[in-house]
Amino acid sequence: MTKLFNFSAGPAVLPHAVLAEAQADMLDWHGSGMSVMEMSHRGREFMEIIHDAEQDLRQLMAVPAGYKVLFLQGGASQQFAMVPMNLLAGKTSADYVNTGHWSKLAIKEASRFGKVNVVASAEDRGFSYVPDQGVWQCDPEAAYLHYTSNETIGGVQFPFVPDAGKVPLVCDMSSDFLSREIDVAKFGLIYAGAQKNIGPSGLVVVIVREDLLGQAMPGTPTMLDYQVHANADSMYNTPPTYPIYIAGLVFKWLKEQGGVKGMAAHNGEKAGLLYHAITSSNGFYSTHVAEADRSQMNVVFRLKDEALDEVFVAEAKKRGLVQLKGHRVVGGMRASIYNAMPIEGVKALVGFMGEFAHQHG
Repeated sequence: MTKLFNFSAGPAVLPHAVLAEAQADMLDWHGSGMSVMEMSHRGREFMEIIHDAEQDLRQLMAVPAGYKVLFLQGGASQQFAMVPMNLLAGKTSADYVNTGHWSKLAIKEASRFGKVNVVASAEDRGFSYVPDQGVWQCDPEAAYLHYTSNETIGGVQFPFVPDAGKVPLVCDMSSDFLSREIDVAKFGLIYAGAQKNIGPSGLVVVIVREDLLGQAMPGTPTMLDYQVHANADSMYNTPPTYPIYIAGLVFKWLKEQGGVKGMAAHNGEKAGLLYHAITSSNGFYSTHVAEADRSQMNVVFRLKDEALDEVFVAEAKKRGLVQLKGHRVVGGMRASIYNAMPIEGVKALVGFMGEFAHQHG
């Protein structure tokens, strides 16, 4: 099989060791005689899988007491609605920070359920930076403050955790979940779609402070009420069993890599190599993102001549470097270097970029 380095923004690369273990378990999980895909979600075998996944995640993120960990369906996009439906009732508005495509979608959806106060926006400079918190116009009586920690399309990542004061802090952490250390106690709710750093698509992880449960708006569908899922330990209905299984394997793999602290160092090294290749190319490559806010997960860049874009993508593919074309909204190139991307992949990309610039510069 040809060696490929997959720079897709999601569904994204998974650790080879995880895929190999899943392959070995495919027909018979741990001598059960069943594939995980065949198991009853209430059977002893799967209950062991989901229990271990939750415990490993709690350990990786040092989740304190008083928080529920939920394994749900619908992806992060469904959370754009679930968050306001569960947290906005009885409040006049919710605060949102607008730093790009996914923030805008979250704001648009939340506006269906109540008033949204956009406390700051980076749209004035093409979503190329994170607005300094000193200029945010927050409401101290807001239901919550929501932000997107990493914008996959624009390549912008928060270098800090916002101070929300007494207002619950809510974060869409889909694309940098488990990539760096955070203090969960600073958050009221964290949600993350799986297909970046956790596992395959079809799963979203929610970490929610227990005092925020039980406040859903009247008329909220049962399946969109956090309290219902918390009461049932994510088992109100059949959960996405196979993605949870893969997520559990990823969590164990992360522990073997030194946990989130080890991943942060690994990710910093990868991003450093790639950004250095861009900024030292004498203008052949460039990035519009403010240096302090450059994502360590999604590195976006442009070639000096857009006419070379298709050539770059085609030549990279011949070298086993795939999924580098930028999002259709912004164009250019995007290299997603999530936790599972080995440093060898980044080095291979950097080497190719140097050769391509020399040939076409």
